[in-house]
Amino acid sequence: MADDLIHDPDAGIERLLEIMRRLRDPETGCPWDIEQDFASIAPYTIEEAYEVADAIERRDWAELEGELGDLLLQTVYHTAMGEEAGHFTFHSVVKAISDKMVARHPHVFGAESREKSAAQQTADWEKIKAAEREGKAQQGTLDGVAIGLPALLRALKLQKRAARVGFDWPSTDEVIDKIVEESRELVEARDRLTQAEVEEEFGDLLFVMANLGRHLGLDPEAALRKANTKFTRRFEAVEARLAEMGKTPRESDLAEMDALWDAVKAEARRG
Repeated sequence: MADDLIHDPDAGIERLLEIMRRLRDPETGCPWDIEQDFASIAPYTIEEAYEVADAIERRDWAELEGELGDLLLQTVYHTAMGEEAGHFTFHSVVKAISDKMVARHPHVFGAESREKSAAQQTADWEKIKAAEREGKAQQGTLDGVAIGLPALLRALKLQKRAARVGFDWPSTDEVIDKIVEESRELVEARDRLTQAEVEEEFGDLLFVMANLGRHLGLDPEAALRKANTKFTRRFEAVEARLAEMGKTPRESDLAEMDALWDAVKAEARRG
């Protein structure tokens, strides 16, 4: 019966769950899959989430379908290990998130009115989450912000939490003033302090830059991802122009590449 399920292309999630059970079977499974644990799989989970974001950024919907499958596999992998250890199962995880979504949307699944602004719904959402944290004995404002998040994303979440209790600048002007201050301190550290102190000042500047993004209503992670994409596109165009000249970047110099960069940039703006 299990083999029939594994080879049934229309069996849906139960097919994937059975495939994972077979891969993890201590006697007949895959040696590599059997050796894995939560810690060893976690980096793959993070990587797959970023690949989903990358496919969305490129609007490659066919690839997104595959990347979402890869990300789903990560959930199945973790829940299989959780079931083996007696912690939880795939179905208990599904139940938990379903219960949470119903509880957090009383205006959709309960008696509350849907006649709310987006801002009011966000405020209500935060009240519900705060109550959930109290139920988990998370009393501090910053409790529950995962340490393992990418640093830029964690900075944003920490700042949002602090802002909820009034610890925030009133406008972008104060944030920009702080960026100027932190930039000056970084220059001073570079000239006079140790590498560890330079790193600290650099981190402070990045933290405030993330805060500026939040005040501007931007996602710093998304903004940086787009900047990375733009840089890659323009640098590849510079390489292509050098190739037309019979050169590689190593055979060029900064002045020449900078001029080509400006030309590529100007053409992109005209286009």
